Amino acid sequence: MNIESLRHSASHVMAQAVMELFPGTKLAIGPSIEDGFYYDFDMEHKLIPDDLEKIEHRMAQIIKENHPFEKRTLSRAEAIEHFRNLGQDYKVELITDLDADEVSLYRHGSFEDLCKGPHVEHTGQIRAFKLLSIAGAYWRGDEKNKMLQRIYGTAFESEKDLRKHLNFLEEAKKRDHRRIGQALDLFSIHDEAGPGLIFWHPKGACIRNVIETFWREEHIRRGYELVYIPHVSKVDLWKTSGHWDYYRENMYPPIKIDEQEYIVKPMNCPGHILMYKTHLRSYREFPLRWAELGTVYRYERSGVLHGLMRVRGFTQDDAHIFCLPDQIQDEITRVIELALYMMKTFGFEYKLYLSTRPEKYTGTVEEWERATDALENALKSLGLPYQVDPGEGVFYGPKIDIKMVDALKREWQGPTIQVDFNNPHRFAINYIGSDGKEHSAVMIHRTVLGSMERFMGVLIEHFAGAFPVWLSPVQVRVINVGETELNYCREVYDILKQNNIRCDCDFSDEKLGQKIRKAQVEQIPYMIVAGAKEAENKTVSIRHRRKQQLMDTSLQDFVVNIKREIQEKINE
Repeated sequence: MNIESLRHSASHVMAQAVMELFPGTKLAIGPSIEDGFYYDFDMEHKLIPDDLEKIEHRMAQIIKENHPFEKRTLSRAEAIEHFRNLGQDYKVELITDLDADEVSLYRHGSFEDLCKGPHVEHTGQIRAFKLLSIAGAYWRGDEKNKMLQRIYGTAFESEKDLRKHLNFLEEAKKRDHRRIGQALDLFSIHDEAGPGLIFWHPKGACIRNVIETFWREEHIRRGYELVYIPHVSKVDLWKTSGHWDYYRENMYPPIKIDEQEYIVKPMNCPGHILMYKTHLRSYREFPLRWAELGTVYRYERSGVLHGLMRVRGFTQDDAHIFCLPDQIQDEITRVIELALYMMKTFGFEYKLYLSTRPEKYTGTVEEWERATDALENALKSLGLPYQVDPGEGVFYGPKIDIKMVDALKREWQGPTIQVDFNNPHRFAINYIGSDGKEHSAVMIHRTVLGSMERFMGVLIEHFAGAFPVWLSPVQVRVINVGETELNYCREVYDILKQNNIRCDCDFSDEKLGQKIRKAQVEQIPYMIVAGAKEAENKTVSIRHRRKQQLMDTSLQDFVVNIKREIQEKINE
C-alpha cells in the first residue's frame, strides 16, 4: 500500500467528517505531506482541540463502512459548474486556474472531492490514524487572502507504526527550540518589531559568540580573510547580479534615498564582488578566500515563518572563493573538509546531496555541466556517499548541500557549496593570466554552518537545551549551603572567572535542594556546592546536571578538568 495514497485518502475522510459535523464548511486543499496530511477549511465554527476527538470518532465510523474510492472525470466547464452549485468557491477557483480540459473527482460514500488521486481501494484500509493539531493558514499561502482553519493529521499502515510516530512527535515537542529558547532565556521575537526578526538575549548571544569565535579562528587558520560589507546597496547592483530577475519574490521592495532606489541585501556575494573589482587581479593572487558573518534580509510569507528555522533577517556564515579554473576541484574539496569538520565538532551526523540544474537558470549548459562535474569529482575524490537531487540547484549554478542529522534523525539544511560561472560573466570578474591576457575567474559560494539562526535552532533541538560545556552560556554555578560559606564561595567564583570559565552563583536563601533543581532546569552543566566542610578543607563538591552523586575534589583539579573539556570541545 502506498503511504501517500493512504494519507491522502485519510484527508478526504477527515474532510467528509468535518462537513457532516459542521454544515456549510467550504473546502480548500487537503494534500498528503511528509509524515501525514492536512486539510484547510473555511467555516464559521472556530475549531478547538476538543473538536478533533469528535472528528476522529466520525472518521472511524466512515472508515468502518468500507466505502470504495471511485474516480470520475468531468470537463473543466462541467467541474466548475458542479462545484459552483455546491457553493465550493475554493474548488471553483482551483479548477479555473488549471491548464487542463478535464479534471478528475474522487467519491467515497456521499463525499466527493476534486482530486487527481490516487487513493486506497476503500476507506476500510485506513486502519491507524490520528488528528494532531489545528492551525491557521492563508488561502494559497498569501497573507492578503482569507485565513482558513487547518487540521493536521497522520496515518500509518499499522498501530505500531502510528504509536512510534506519536512518540517521536512527543519527543520533538519537548525539544522544540521555541519552547526551550524561552525557558532558557536565549532569544525572543516581538510583534512590535515584526515577525521573523530575532532578538538575541545575553545567554543566546553568548552561545552565538562562542560559535562565531570558533568559526573565525578556524577560517583564519585555513587561509580565509575576513571582510565586511554594507546592508543596503543600489538596486542596479541586483539587476546586474540577476537577483532582480530570478529572486525578486524573496527580496524586499526598494527604498528611495536621494531619488535613488536601494535594496536591503538578500545576499552578500555582490558586495564581495565589488571589493574584488577594486583593482585588476593577477593569477598569482589566487585563490582569494573571503569570509563574512553577513546579515541578510529575505521576504518570507508569514505562514512559513518558524522560530529560528525560518526568519526574515539572518546571518550567513558566508564566504566567496575567487579561483582559477584548474583550482575549482581542489577548493571544493577544501570546503567539504571544513564543512564536515564543523559538523563533527558540533556532534552532527550528516548527509550529502548534489543539486543539479533547475528549470529556471542562467548561463550555458556547458558551464553547468563543467561546474556539476567539479562538485561531483570532489565528492568522489573524498570517497563520500551522496545522493543526486535533480533540479534543486540555484539559478546561477549547481551545488552540494550538506544536511545536518540531529538526535531525532531529522535532516536540516546546513552547509552548501555552489560553483558560479554566471556572476563572473555578469560582473566581468577577470584576472591577468600567465599569458598576460585577461581571463574570467571562477567564483565559489559557500557556507559551512548555514544561517546562524537556523543552526542555533537545530543545535538547541539536537541537545534539547543541554548544551555541552564548551557551548553552555553558564558552565558552572557556585552554590552555598549556608551563610557561613559565602566568603569561600565568592573566592571560588573569582578563581573560576580568572580562568575564563563562564560561571554564576546562587547565594539565595532557598534550600539546597531547590537551588540544585533550579540549576538542573536551567541545564547548567556543573554545580559547585560548598558547605562548612568544603570551606574548611578548601575543597569543592561537584555535581553534574545529569548525575545525582556529589564528588569532592580540589578546586584546582576541577579547573584543569573543565578547561580540558572546553578546549577539546567534548560533546556529551
